[in-house]
Amino acid sequence: MGHDRSGELFLRAQRVIPGGVNSPVRAFKSVGCDPIFYERAKGSHVWDVDGNEYVDFIGSWGPMILGHAPDVVLDAVRAQLDRGTSFGAPTEIEVRMAEKVCSVVPSIEMVRMVSSGTEATMSAIRLARGYTGREKFIKFDGNYHGHSDALLVAAGSGLVTLGIPSTPGVTKGAAADTIVLPYNDIDAVRTTLAREGEQVAAIIVEPVAGNMGVVPPAEGFLEGLRDACDEYGVVLIFDEVITGFRVALGGAQERYGVMPDLTTLGKIIGGGFPVGAFGGKREIMEHLAPVGPVYQAGTLSGNPVAMVAGLALIEALERPGVYDELERKGARLEAGLRRAVASAGVEAFLTRVGSMACMFFTADEVRDCASASSSDTERYARYFRAMLDEGILLAPSQFEATFIGLAHSDDDIDAMADAAARVLAAL
Repeated sequence: MGHDRSGELFLRAQRVIPGGVNSPVRAFKSVGCDPIFYERAKGSHVWDVDGNEYVDFIGSWGPMILGHAPDVVLDAVRAQLDRGTSFGAPTEIEVRMAEKVCSVVPSIEMVRMVSSGTEATMSAIRLARGYTGREKFIKFDGNYHGHSDALLVAAGSGLVTLGIPSTPGVTKGAAADTIVLPYNDIDAVRTTLAREGEQVAAIIVEPVAGNMGVVPPAEGFLEGLRDACDEYGVVLIFDEVITGFRVALGGAQERYGVMPDLTTLGKIIGGGFPVGAFGGKREIMEHLAPVGPVYQAGTLSGNPVAMVAGLALIEALERPGVYDELERKGARLEAGLRRAVASAGVEAFLTRVGSMACMFFTADEVRDCASASSSDTERYARYFRAMLDEGILLAPSQFEATFIGLAHSDDDIDAMADAAARVLAAL
């Protein structure tokens, strides 16, 4: 495949955009090639500026559950464009969207719309601190909750991908109240809370880790977090920016039956437009201004275009059988990849939760950031480039998820598995 036009655009971009991209992992730095510039997308396929066509398993990093440019979302957006794109004032669609989120996410009684997942998580932490009157919080190594200062410590996603060991620009003061523990280690949580639980405002966790590859919660881990938070009066925050509406209509909390106090959402609830949200118990949420003293604001919060797009997407996901079909498609891909790994005789550890999957190039079981980091990233880079040549678009990082959507046909899924068999055998 030729990528001359993408190469030209990357050279131009590097002159005016740091690294040539507006989000670091897009640079393809960890996979040893220049990035692809997209031109258009529809369903399960994307086309680059050189005219190459790919089956897309990135899906804009998760929100394209219906596939790219679904008609139901496009129709809703077109209708809204004629009414206006931004008011900076209340609209009916905000109320309808909030009602919908509260009706389908089990733990959410009230919700505040924002413009990104980063904004949602930093606001949830501030709210937990304001509600409890405490300052420290616990996060987990390799979990990524956006790039606000305190949450960037020991984060996953681009930091793991690019091998950034620290966080220049984040002051020691901003990081001082961040306690980092190993993911899936409930004993470490209990030990920490026994020592300083009265100072801890919140525990924030990806209930299914999706930013160090896909790492499911160990049996009893989420339940243990709930029990520990109840014992010490700590606010439990589920970061469901990836898992919300992805692993179940009600997110990971529905799938695993564990209810957090606060939940952060993003990506999917905008139907492909920039959006985020955080919500939870009424008692906590009413500490937000203008009702309470914890301040949070945003001119574009509840943007009507994002709201109509997200509402259209969620209503489509409410159709009977949607999540059964996503589970079937995810299982089909997993089975195909396991056959490919077995036939090639390579060392790989596969994980999947619903329509999120990952293949780690390691013989070890992956259950936390340390074990995920044992993966052979150079082998993944070769795998990525070879799959790209096969017309299969994967995340340009070992430490991101493969996303399956309703637009992926069985032929698309089988094409990926068959291509993986050929590529792995060659590796």
